[in-house]
Amino acid sequence: MKARRPGPTIRTRVHELSTDGERRHEDRLATEEPLEIRLAWPGAPPRRVWVTMRTPGHDFELAAGWLVHEGLITAPPQTIAYCTDVDLTPEQEFNVVTVTLAGPPTRDPGHRHTGSGSSACGVCGKDTIAEALAAPAAGPWSGPLPAADVVRSLPDRLREAQTVFATTGGVHAAALAGADGELLVVREDVGRHNAVDKVTGARVVAGQSPSGAALVVSGRAGFELVQKAVAAGTGALVAVGAPTSLAVELAREAGLALYGFTSAQRTVRYA
Repeated sequence: MKARRPGPTIRTRVHELSTDGERRHEDRLATEEPLEIRLAWPGAPPRRVWVTMRTPGHDFELAAGWLVHEGLITAPPQTIAYCTDVDLTPEQEFNVVTVTLAGPPTRDPGHRHTGSGSSACGVCGKDTIAEALAAPAAGPWSGPLPAADVVRSLPDRLREAQTVFATTGGVHAAALAGADGELLVVREDVGRHNAVDKVTGARVVAGQSPSGAALVVSGRAGFELVQKAVAAGTGALVAVGAPTSLAVELAREAGLALYGFTSAQRTVRYA
């Protein structure tokens, strides 16, 4: 039996209870499934480097973007393909991606780098920032940044492009925008980090630079999102929600313009 590639949403039956009464109807949920990323290069068999829960779709972009943000690659991969191991079940076939490089990665993928930390892992802020700044990156953004009125317009522009969110209400979104506010790439995912990985990966897979004037995200600006923006060479990070202290510190050290609490009415610049 040939496996079917999972889509970004699935149908389900629900029982809705409200002040107007009860009704049963069909609803849609954002799909959430694991994705295993494997990395290979000449002389090295494929090895698992990361597993994440994601919304299926743009899986190759997610893998490529994650590798860029982790400082493992600075050039497009040679190939990206779904794994065809005979021991995989049909359900797993589209949940394992192998990325093959033309040469060794820029560092040992067995030693996690800047993406290993979370808000609860106990890492030292100064050490984490130093690691992020030392990681291979696309280089600082040298082009124009969006003006304040453009920054304030970006969340609404992103919301208009969130088709999966409009159906399910259950996914985050990220976009790369030009200084004029044009959205160059928009991606959605149950994981906000995955959405950013997909944006960067879309550029890399297309043979384009992952850098741009602004990265726009639908949630808050945590350290890891700032780290990804710095690794991609983005000029600004525009968030709908609040930044964290370590995110602001890294943005200032890296020269990244950081905006939080952004809406059509206002935005707050932290760096």
